[in-house]
Amino acid sequence: MKKSIKISSIIGLSLLLFAHSTIFSCTGIRLIAEDGTIRYGRSMEWGSFDIHSQVAVIPKGFQFRGLTPEGQNGKKFSAKYGFMGLDWMGKDLIVDGMNEMGLAVGNFYFPDFAEYPEFVSQEADNTISSQGLPNYILAQFSTVEEVIEGLQKVNVVGVIEESLGIVVDSHWMVTDASGESIVIEYIDGKLKIYDASVGVITNAPSYDWHLTNLRNYINLSFDTAKPKTINGNTFSQIGVGSGMVGLPGDMTPPSRFVRAVAWTQTTRPMPNADESLYEMFRILDNFNLTLGADQAEGTGEMFGKDHSTMKSSTIWTTSWDLTHKVFNYHTQHNRRVQQIDLNDIDFSNIGDQIKRIPLDIERQQDILNRTAELK
Repeated sequence: MKKSIKISSIIGLSLLLFAHSTIFSCTGIRLIAEDGTIRYGRSMEWGSFDIHSQVAVIPKGFQFRGLTPEGQNGKKFSAKYGFMGLDWMGKDLIVDGMNEMGLAVGNFYFPDFAEYPEFVSQEADNTISSQGLPNYILAQFSTVEEVIEGLQKVNVVGVIEESLGIVVDSHWMVTDASGESIVIEYIDGKLKIYDASVGVITNAPSYDWHLTNLRNYINLSFDTAKPKTINGNTFSQIGVGSGMVGLPGDMTPPSRFVRAVAWTQTTRPMPNADESLYEMFRILDNFNLTLGADQAEGTGEMFGKDHSTMKSSTIWTTSWDLTHKVFNYHTQHNRRVQQIDLNDIDFSNIGDQIKRIPLDIERQQDILNRTAELK
């Protein structure tokens, strides 16, 4: 479990609290099209500094070694499945990805609620760190059912992340090609797995709390409120959208969770993969955050990093087609949708090292100038 931290001054305490308020504040959703296409996607909010994510391709057979509080002496495992994902800070750690079987996992911040099991040195060879869990899931499993079974057999512990100086409190959403989704949490040192039937995840509190909170919003609807007559006076809506009056608009995790459920459950008809891609980005773009001191992700002061090159606290937004094995995304620098087709990657014959490409060819928005057509 977490070890207590002795703070010698009020300033130190303030910095610690700031650190816990400036980590990944993201929103993840699942969509299912009418033709059965399963799509998972998420936004990545992080305003403290540029995490320099790249597209990383992990070949089948790649050898991993789990991290423990003692160092690189954790569980050894090889990639049963090749996979692709977005890394961060130049590390071999995936925070969002999909394997060749159409299993996707996203890492989401879970502050003040995550509490991992105690590390047992004698069990180091069956232990991985929380930040290494996405790698393990993508490398080892093909379905949600396999993930549920497999997590009972491995120890997941908290390890200080060097680039941040803290143990990263996380929980995870896993979705497979059948459309089944789960949320994984470690609370009070115990593994909790929830059926994520609503297909949404944000951050704290725990997932079951979010589901209970939804009961406060079951009145929400895209249907127009009906006119009401009071003492001979008839009152009707003054604008469209009256069925959504009461939808919380702030950026706290509980409010984002409610909005994400409301929007994913009231989408327009999506006949196929292409239409679900449009709809996914339309929904996720509602969660974009600007870069500023009043944003939950901070301004970079805590970690002493330069964020002058950043355009947004929303670093990137992803969409993974689990049915057709296609990856789409856009970034803070370029909102043009980019695509990588996993079907065109032979994970067995791309060498034995992780391959990477930058998210953006150029870190600027490409703009199509059509003025000449009007001359």
